[in-house]
Amino acid sequence: MSKVIRFDDDTPRCAFCGKSERQVKRLVTGPAASICDECVELCVGIIAEERRQDADADALALPTPERIDEALDRYVVGQESAKRTLSVAVYNHYKRVNMELRERAEAGDGQEDAIGRAARASDPLADVRVAKSNILLLGPTGVGKTHLAATLAQIMRVPFVIADATTLTEAGYVGDDVESILQRLLKAADGDVARAEHGIVYLDEVDKIARKSGENTSLTRDVSGEGVQQALLKILEGTVATVPTEGSRKTRDSESVRMDTRGILFVCGGAFVGLADIIRARLGAHESGFGAAWRDRDLDDGRILDEVTPEDLAEFGLLPEFIGRLPVVSVLDELGVDDLAAVLTEPADALTKQYRKLFAEDGVDLTFTDAAVRAIAATAAGQGTGARGLRAILERTLRDTMFRLPSMDGVTGVVVDADAVDGTGRPRLVCDGAATQDFGVVGVRRAVA
Repeated sequence: MSKVIRFDDDTPRCAFCGKSERQVKRLVTGPAASICDECVELCVGIIAEERRQDADADALALPTPERIDEALDRYVVGQESAKRTLSVAVYNHYKRVNMELRERAEAGDGQEDAIGRAARASDPLADVRVAKSNILLLGPTGVGKTHLAATLAQIMRVPFVIADATTLTEAGYVGDDVESILQRLLKAADGDVARAEHGIVYLDEVDKIARKSGENTSLTRDVSGEGVQQALLKILEGTVATVPTEGSRKTRDSESVRMDTRGILFVCGGAFVGLADIIRARLGAHESGFGAAWRDRDLDDGRILDEVTPEDLAEFGLLPEFIGRLPVVSVLDELGVDDLAAVLTEPADALTKQYRKLFAEDGVDLTFTDAAVRAIAATAAGQGTGARGLRAILERTLRDTMFRLPSMDGVTGVVVDADAVDGTGRPRLVCDGAATQDFGVVGVRRAVA
């Protein structure tokens, strides 16, 4: 039988599809195998699809602003304007994070596939990069600034930390570096860098790092005021920071990781005492002479902060660059007696419900009369401590009862009225039968209006 002689046995062919170099545009040949340009594009497409699927898996489940606002209503009383502002800001922030995850996956470490290049060419917004928007909360103490930020993190299911700006110092000086904030966020994420890069940081007492009257009263370098603002600029805007996993950056041979802060939402808060006077001075300019027009608008301190401008914050002592990185500004209203009474009873984790649960663990039904709730709220309002002082009042009111109750038998209920809150009386104990205990025991259980 004759043998067919082929003259193209040595012609290079694609190891995947078997096509020769004459059948494709380009054939990349290696020592032991070859691959054509068509198979390369197919492999790039497969890898890009896997990256897109990974990006979709890593993307945060994003509730709508209305859903976020509804969730905030369960835990935060009042502050309707602030809750709406924060809902939109958080939604836009994490929408931008998801967009960047998707874009990074499509780019494939800087190498786009043919489909990606075609889509980018047809999309006029493809090269638009959405800037990061952090949040500044203004309002007196006890109005719920920290509680709002913590609740937002709970809703979004992301790591959350609270940092105090007054403990920070500029790098190279005694005190905490700004990277310590990121280190705490990394610990809150259980060491998962990817989760930490999507967390929320609440930076409290931001007003304390401002330079009062725009001047530095110290003869030495301002390492805890303006220096901290300058150190915060980069991580607020978004940078890749080196974060030590243990100890501090000053520690030798400490292990560190790289964290991208573009996906971290920074919520800065402060009471900004004196800012209202700066705003009033700007709004209260008036003419001289008879019939001069007074242009102060008769705004009280609660409403005057709504008129704040970047120029007012700069005059207060914040750097213009620092202000520019906090474009979303929200003002929280001071809580009145009605608001504080609602804080005590309405939220899902209201303080009265927390104490009722503590007492229920001992088989005791704790009851607060409406007059007692109003008395607690009025006391907190009179002290000027806001919602922050409610727990201290409750602790003082129930301290003796919580001390003696575990040692007492037969007690099934405790009733707190206004006299117990004012200190003129004590909480009344309710028993099923005759009781021998003291301080206001009710001998027979009865319904309390």
